[in-house]
Amino acid sequence: MSHIHILGIGGTFMAGLAVIAKAAGHQVSGQDGPLYPPMSEVLANAEIEVLTTDQPNARLESADEVIIGNALSRGHPSVEALLNRGQAYTSGPAWLAEHVLRERWVIAVAGTHGKTTTASLIAWLLEAAGFDPGFLIGGQPGNFASAARLGSAPFFVIEADEYDTAFFDKRAKFVHFHPNTLVLNNLEYDHADIYPDLAAIEREFHHLVRTVPGTGSIIVNADEPALERVLHAGCWSRRIDFGQHAPGDGHVQASDHGWQLGAQPYTPPLPGAHNAMNTAAALLAARDAGVALPTSIAALRDFAGVRRRLEWVGEAHGISVLDDFAHHPSAIRATLSALAETPAPGRLLAVFEPRSNSLQMGVHSDTLASAFSAADHAFVLVDPALNWDIKAALAPLGASLTTAADVDALITAISAEARSGDRVVVMSNGAFDGIHQRLLTALERHGAQP
Repeated sequence: MSHIHILGIGGTFMAGLAVIAKAAGHQVSGQDGPLYPPMSEVLANAEIEVLTTDQPNARLESADEVIIGNALSRGHPSVEALLNRGQAYTSGPAWLAEHVLRERWVIAVAGTHGKTTTASLIAWLLEAAGFDPGFLIGGQPGNFASAARLGSAPFFVIEADEYDTAFFDKRAKFVHFHPNTLVLNNLEYDHADIYPDLAAIEREFHHLVRTVPGTGSIIVNADEPALERVLHAGCWSRRIDFGQHAPGDGHVQASDHGWQLGAQPYTPPLPGAHNAMNTAAALLAARDAGVALPTSIAALRDFAGVRRRLEWVGEAHGISVLDDFAHHPSAIRATLSALAETPAPGRLLAVFEPRSNSLQMGVHSDTLASAFSAADHAFVLVDPALNWDIKAALAPLGASLTTAADVDALITAISAEARSGDRVVVMSNGAFDGIHQRLLTALERHGAQP
């Protein structure tokens, strides 16, 4: 097999790709800046050689194939050296499509929210049904040792996002995947750094729809107007609707004993209406792959969740700390609503880092404050370098808002406020400067307020 060298190997997608390439028998090496858990652990566990450098090196020069991650651009020393030598290169999505997905039944999950949870659910439902699915997921599923696996079954589950492919291919990653089963979960404006408006994202989603074969299926959330516009522009595959506005066996509704998908009762393994929808989409995707609904519904009981999706981190003096990846106002609202609906003795304290590119640019400023309505108090990290007035956007929260310019000050404020029985949910799409364990340490030292 060939020697593959990956530039930008530390990203979630590229690290997963490296694991899959090695499992397929390739010699794999890569390079990036300093790596941190969990990606550093993923690559170390797979025994993949990683160079911490941006400079050209012997591993790059000797590679049979070079894969370039989308975080790299012109001006990167290794990219410039590669181009000047005339060395062949490709993108991660293109390599995966050519070498792995071509012979597989691809189940792709696309949407603004819920991709990781839904893809993890589908992979688990296929596994529980006796298959050995491959997958590449943007978070760590609790039922599997890794977020990426080659697998041996015909099925390959992939989290399909709309970020651009590479500096030399500005198409969305997901147009490379050519799914047989496509899940369209929801669609809102996001990624303001590369898309000017929602209409531009809808166009990319329609390009994805165009790649699904006529014999394939598109499982679509019928409650989403943006997705309806996407499919109204053209749909050449079997359409399977789900949601509160979907007819027949795709109709999702709450019941006295949980939820129902058509006539089938089911219990989502994670709280919240948004996870009921994620679960419904996963059940229908597994059914499209041949797994009977009753079989999948029974398997939901053993779904072990996903890292950083309403994940319990620890407890100190009766104060629970949870972690969630929410970084868009709609996701913040869904996460907090799910927790608020779950009985608990104390208050719900929300801790948020506005780290996404969209929020850094001030997009969603008009909906940010209302996203925290289910929380009893919100603690928000406010970077002094932010070039828009986030405090003004959050002003409607009044006395239920605390802002701080650094993580230490935020931890001090939370520790002073939290009481036994409270739940503290930390929300960010990054590491948040290790706030989770630092907060638990501070709470343990500070003690619970009466």
